[in-house]
Amino acid sequence: MKILIAKTAGFCMGVRRAVEMVMDTSGDQQGPIYTFGPLIHNAQVLDLLQGKGISILTEIPDRGTGTVLIRAHGVPPKTKLQLKKAGFSVIDATCPRVIKVQSIISRHAKKGYAAIIIGDKDHPEVTGLLGYAGQNGHVVGSFEELDSLPQFNQAIVVAQTTQNIQFFETVKNWVREKHPAYKIFDTICDSTERRQDEVKRLSTEVDAIIVVGGRNSGNTQRLAEIAGSSGKPTYHVETEEDLGTLDLKELNALQLIGITAGASTPNWIIKRVYKALEALRYKRARGWRRGLFVLQRTLLLTNVYVSVGAGCLCYACTRLLGIRPALPFVAIAVLYVQSMHILNHLTGRQSDQYNDPDRASFYVRYRFFLSLLAVAAGGAGLLLAYTLGIQPFLILLLMSLLGLTYNLQIIPQALTADHYRRLRDVPGSKTLLIAAAWGVVTSLLPSLFNSNLPNLEMVLVFLWSTGLVFVRTAFFDTLDMQGDRIVGKETIPILLGEKRSLRLLKSILLILLAVLPVAALAGLVPGLGYALCACPLFIAGVLLAYERGVMIPGIRLEFLLETNFIIAGIITLVWTSVG
Repeated sequence: MKILIAKTAGFCMGVRRAVEMVMDTSGDQQGPIYTFGPLIHNAQVLDLLQGKGISILTEIPDRGTGTVLIRAHGVPPKTKLQLKKAGFSVIDATCPRVIKVQSIISRHAKKGYAAIIIGDKDHPEVTGLLGYAGQNGHVVGSFEELDSLPQFNQAIVVAQTTQNIQFFETVKNWVREKHPAYKIFDTICDSTERRQDEVKRLSTEVDAIIVVGGRNSGNTQRLAEIAGSSGKPTYHVETEEDLGTLDLKELNALQLIGITAGASTPNWIIKRVYKALEALRYKRARGWRRGLFVLQRTLLLTNVYVSVGAGCLCYACTRLLGIRPALPFVAIAVLYVQSMHILNHLTGRQSDQYNDPDRASFYVRYRFFLSLLAVAAGGAGLLLAYTLGIQPFLILLLMSLLGLTYNLQIIPQALTADHYRRLRDVPGSKTLLIAAAWGVVTSLLPSLFNSNLPNLEMVLVFLWSTGLVFVRTAFFDTLDMQGDRIVGKETIPILLGEKRSLRLLKSILLILLAVLPVAALAGLVPGLGYALCACPLFIAGVLLAYERGVMIPGIRLEFLLETNFIIAGIITLVWTSVG
């Protein structure tokens, strides 16, 4: 079984904007926070908001306090005025595409035009649009309703932004034929258009389609209708748990499954469905394929693979710097990374519940064993560092204390009104601190032990090692943006945005491609520096595969990224053996 995910699956721009606005408001505003009606049509997001103390306001009281966010679908203008008169602070999270339709209707209503709105009369977006049309608004959901409309002297025709494109095209042809004087506006969101076009194309390539999204989401229902009309088996699920209600034997018999999702479906739900199908694929497999999947999953969940990768990276750095013996420093790198990664997952499971629920449940199930492993690895690393001298011991001790306190509240709430009370609260700190810590244990620590003085080759190797880890960590942060934002993490991708972050990572990789060859050319490092260009090239290939939709977030992608450090160790071992 192979799995394809539609490129357009998940939050559209308007929904993402609304969710980000309500998340930002929950951290900045004092007093109660409400959304007027459900923010979006997704039960999981609404449960999440309720858990953060954000309530749904369904009726406007005579008097109120706090902040009310207008949902992405928009509201009639009089509703906004009533909320303000009641005493609420109002933040408008209406989708800009919906605002555009509101403006078209409002502008023409003032000139006496009737507004024919093609959409679902009970949908909140349509309710809001009618408010801008005044007494001249008419909702049409079928040809029968279209035929029953009276003839207007002047009228405009618009569509609900998530309307079925095929139906609206038929309506436009009818209007051109029957009422050529009417003005037609193409107001279906281009995101909706791309999403519906893609599900049509996807249905020609796969054996079945799984549509992920809320049961009461209009655009998700339309995706399911379009997929179903292709004749291919179509399954509408809200979460990965719904897969258990399907015929698993039938799913197992399929060779290629496509996944798409409505505009109000968060990425973490799509990832969960994908990972559940990925696991189902390997449960069906026999022999080495299933064994390989179990091994990969175990190595990733226990952080053994990433810690071995740290050791391999350290080995490459010591050989670049001509440091011998390398083994003690390789062991310190392995033990430190093993300990810190486990402890940070144990103390920061909240974001894993969204980004990687499989890992979150694994850490709950084996909490005691993992805690012992983290303490043992950390203690062994410090003991080994102490045998090398007081300087390596103090450096590793300081780094361990920083790692231990990353998710812990350092400054008591009573002492400051500022929300920066933990290291993780500092914007971008996660990626920077992880990269710096790896750089220290893989290159700086062994170099200082051997020379005690910084030199140019030490700086260059440190920057190369730190840069590789920065790109790896920031890319993972890019995949986890929605989950991190929910729990309040301000990672670099959240600060810069996904596209700018990926451009930054590509720029860093270009620099890393040049660092070691230039150093080797100058005689600062051995010829091994040329061979290790394979590492930034490998990560660049993974990034490009992800951007083009070839590589889908899951165990395979995570394993490949961590394998980059293993490659560095293998290249170094081969080079050393040949030399």
